[in-house]
Amino acid sequence: MQRETKFTSDGVIVAQGDAVEILDVLVENSSVKLIFADPPYNIGKSFGEFRDKWPSDTDYAEWCYKWLEICLRKLSDDGSLYVMTSTQAMPYIDLWLRDRCSVQSRIVWHYDSSGVQAKRYFGSMYEPILFCVKNPKRYTFNAEAIAVEARTGAVRKLIDYRKPEPTLYNASKVPGNVWYFPRVRYRMDEYEEHPSQKPEALLDRIIRASSNPGDLVLDPFAGTFTTGAVAKRLDRRFIGIEREREYIKIGVRRLQLRQELDGEHLASPKKSYTRKHGKGSHNEQTSATGDLFEVTK
Repeated sequence: MQRETKFTSDGVIVAQGDAVEILDVLVENSSVKLIFADPPYNIGKSFGEFRDKWPSDTDYAEWCYKWLEICLRKLSDDGSLYVMTSTQAMPYIDLWLRDRCSVQSRIVWHYDSSGVQAKRYFGSMYEPILFCVKNPKRYTFNAEAIAVEARTGAVRKLIDYRKPEPTLYNASKVPGNVWYFPRVRYRMDEYEEHPSQKPEALLDRIIRASSNPGDLVLDPFAGTFTTGAVAKRLDRRFIGIEREREYIKIGVRRLQLRQELDGEHLASPKKSYTRKHGKGSHNEQTSATGDLFEVTK
């Protein structure tokens, strides 16, 4: 019996397949307001049955150009594209995109250290993100929706004496291009079994900034479907594509499309851990701003 590869409900589509092969079938041209693309990084990680390694950097870049070209066709004229990849590969993508759209920001997502760090070079503790638009004169950017506290005004109460009448600096501002969000840790509420899960707080900022309720958001490499979970919570429509069946199961569960798939009851890793071990005394969580804190039970 053939397995289902497409799941839909209330403005949400979860599809299993290769993005390069099914994007044109699944998504209409010029229909997507926001694309968040977090592809394999070509650094040798294993994603289910797929190993993230191409024969050369050039081969990897050529593969990226294929799906990027399709994504740009799907993007609306006033749409935005966010692309992540490794620090090594990002120059290839940056240069390629500059000729086809406008790169508005080069963002650095940096995070706390974990595990063993490098001893003979400076270990990587950030990942780059490109924020691109088709038309730099007409695109969505909801500055107020993502405003953060400004230390000069809200905390330090500094006064700007350059104005005709001295006034306090603003208490809030648009975030700069260096973002701190902790990586997703085991037993956090949002944790899923995946080697490169992105935090909800990161996607929350991107989706709030570059789309509005009712807009269509696309993630061609959905992974743990964090993009979809946040998009749905913020009343956006969503299309997510993922090739690995185990991650499709995460998607249909997180987006509340199914409670069972392939004869398997779909439970989050945290719930499975709780059933086996009971509640612990501490649990790490992240706030909406990405700050790490502990909740004592």
